[in-house]
Amino acid sequence: MPFGNTHNNFKLNFSVDDEYPDLSKHNNHMAKALTKEIYAKLRNKQTPTGFTLDDIIQTGVDNPGHPFIMTVGCIAGDEESYEVFKDLFDPVICDRHGGYKVTDKHKTDLNFENLKGGDDLDPNYVLSSRVRTGRSIKGYALPPHNSRGERRAVEKLSVEGESGCEFKGKYYPLKSMTDAEQEQLIADHFLFDKPVSPLLLAAGMARDWPDARGIWHNENKTFLVWVNEEDHLRVISMQKGGNMKEVFRRFCVGLNTIEEVFKKHNHGFMWNEHLGFILTCPSNLGTGLRGGVHVKLPKLSEHPKFEEILNRLRLQKRGTGGVDTASVGEVDQVQCVVDGAIDSMIPAQK
Repeated sequence: MPFGNTHNNFKLNFSVDDEYPDLSKHNNHMAKALTKEIYAKLRNKQTPTGFTLDDIIQTGVDNPGHPFIMTVGCIAGDEESYEVFKDLFDPVICDRHGGYKVTDKHKTDLNFENLKGGDDLDPNYVLSSRVRTGRSIKGYALPPHNSRGERRAVEKLSVEGESGCEFKGKYYPLKSMTDAEQEQLIADHFLFDKPVSPLLLAAGMARDWPDARGIWHNENKTFLVWVNEEDHLRVISMQKGGNMKEVFRRFCVGLNTIEEVFKKHNHGFMWNEHLGFILTCPSNLGTGLRGGVHVKLPKLSEHPKFEEILNRLRLQKRGTGGVDTASVGEVDQVQCVVDGAIDSMIPAQK
């Protein structure tokens, strides 16, 4: 992706009509929000790192989407993108996050002690528990736009941050991973590979692959960090069984201790009170959190009203609906998973 606005300035030699993309067959939130008037207003703007409107919308222009599946269609290249191009991002965020307004403020709560219960979900039904999120590091452009040097700096800082948390572990760089390490990480379902999705490729996620990408995990394989995939960091806490409280405790402690190391270098996580934690895709703004339990309910899942039961419990199968956090905090989200899992097991236990 470009790092200056020279080509963007050259485009001003052409009219808005000449440069405005053909979105007539598109089904994504960007195409829905981007009017010719907004394009005219924003097309000559850039962020301090040189990210432009056409950089933001390219993935949505190249990928029209599915007639029945509304994709997002735009990405951020740095923290400032959401402010410089707010005339586009604000309606996209509002539409994607169920009416989230520009005046709304986001709630963040990483105090695991506020979670009620969740330490004794029935192991006869709950096979595993998991919480994950993404994080972006202040002072660096996001993966669609960062340079090789920035990406390598993120990797170096991340390895130091992970080494500073309470969980002893090891970092595995993708470019120097041995065959044995790769096979083990695949067996553990930890390994992430080069993006093949047209959405991610058009966004510039795969540049210089696998340079400065890697995976860190603790010795118990219950705390995992992906470095420089779609976001700077993807942080996952998980374990077998139904102790979601312990999973969430590890998640909160790990995130907080990693950020403390980053802050010593004047690089905390990107966050503001309106959008919450800043991530590459607008769909992941807020907490960026997805929590879930693998529950064995063979009889209930075959019931004709299974979908209705899930809807009433505010649960989803396999997390197919994305991460719509709106203004709900981390504890509230995990509490919903815990309460929903308990309620879903009641008819099964009968």
